Amino acid sequence: MSEKKVLLLGSGFVAAPAVEYILRRPENKLTIASRRLENAQALVKEYPAATAVSCDINDEKAIEDLVAQHDLVISLIPYIYHALVIKAAVKHKKNVVTTSYVSPAMMEYDQAAKDAGITVMNEIGLDPGIDHLYAVRTIEEVHNQGGKLLEFISFCGGLPAPENSNNPFGYKFSWSARGVLLALKNTAKYLEDGKVVEVSGTALMDSARKLNAGYPGFAFVGYGNRDSTPYDKRYNIPEAQTIIRGTLRYDGFCQFVKALFKLGFLSEDEQPHLAQNAPEIAWNQVIAKVSGAKSTQEEDLKNAIIAKCDLDNDDNKAQILDGMRWVGFFSDVKVTRRNNLLDTFCATLEEKMQYEEGERDLVFLQHRFEIELKDGSKQTRTSTLVEYGKPGGFSAMAKTVGVPCGIAVQLILDGKLTKTGVLAPMSSDINDPIIELLEQEGIGMVEKIL
Repeated sequence: MSEKKVLLLGSGFVAAPAVEYILRRPENKLTIASRRLENAQALVKEYPAATAVSCDINDEKAIEDLVAQHDLVISLIPYIYHALVIKAAVKHKKNVVTTSYVSPAMMEYDQAAKDAGITVMNEIGLDPGIDHLYAVRTIEEVHNQGGKLLEFISFCGGLPAPENSNNPFGYKFSWSARGVLLALKNTAKYLEDGKVVEVSGTALMDSARKLNAGYPGFAFVGYGNRDSTPYDKRYNIPEAQTIIRGTLRYDGFCQFVKALFKLGFLSEDEQPHLAQNAPEIAWNQVIAKVSGAKSTQEEDLKNAIIAKCDLDNDDNKAQILDGMRWVGFFSDVKVTRRNNLLDTFCATLEEKMQYEEGERDLVFLQHRFEIELKDGSKQTRTSTLVEYGKPGGFSAMAKTVGVPCGIAVQLILDGKLTKTGVLAPMSSDINDPIIELLEQEGIGMVEKIL
């Protein structure tokens, strides 16, 4: 076999399963590039067949030189840089794979990529990725049999396994706490019963619904994620009256976040008392300020929080207050001052909400299809993925993002995925070969007719 040179930009936590998959083939020569050389070297220590280099993503010439030396580039760096990578790839006629959503900046290179005869494969992780593969498969099957898709509802979440969901959020951070919390301020937009619905901020947490996922052992809620409205076109389901793609959390998460919202903990406004050069300040003093409590005594703080967050008649009041005690809000522990409430809060969460040694994560993804068959009868189908991480091995999230990425890379290298342009997995000619290899890795969605 002739040698294939692959460049991986980024060495973050989803990279390892992709590296492992690609290096199964001895003809693949992999270079791992990271801004900090030691991060790339740490990955090469685990996979000695790879080579580590350092590369600053802001150095356009350095990126271009690296891209020029390889046959294919995997971009696992922040999505804002993908367009830069694609630009270099177009110039040197190299293929690209990313796990990110196609942004307008990336899409601008669609024609140039076609002209250069290159494949720029995106959205091939978990969500986006595995979700598309199985949604499109069911939708195409229904249409081919003369049926219609009336409703498409899909929820996905990366969570701690139930036994490790031991904090008030029922959540742990495998990436930045800031990113997770700021995502809660996004506006969600979806189609419900033929009408476009938009929700943001605390209303997003209020819109969370208990999910009847058919797994009574899990207490899940879901809320809309970004904009689901383009999926009538992306999934070719103009007939659908409801299209919702959303985020999954354990029950209790949304109520707790909503109280934090009301206290101002998602605010990035600078606060003089949280400046890094301000005098030391304890959590109970910070809470007294945000809640307007008359003292830093726990009872006074609780009463002020109940009033400010409107918890008086809330069934979750005790749970929310317990959660705040767990975070340390009523204590005289000094806060890590980071200029504003959001970042000061994140400093504490990052300390208290990491995965511990031996803990495992869970990925749960479920599509629900309401279908009208050719003969007019109705049918409900589900597709479900339940994947647990292995302590000491890959997390479920890393595996379900990294492995599909590795598979797409290998299919392009083998000349089995040859469509050109800026792509996402939206048609069976791309998706079927990926699904086949994914299921060989023991990853796949289980389909049921209810």
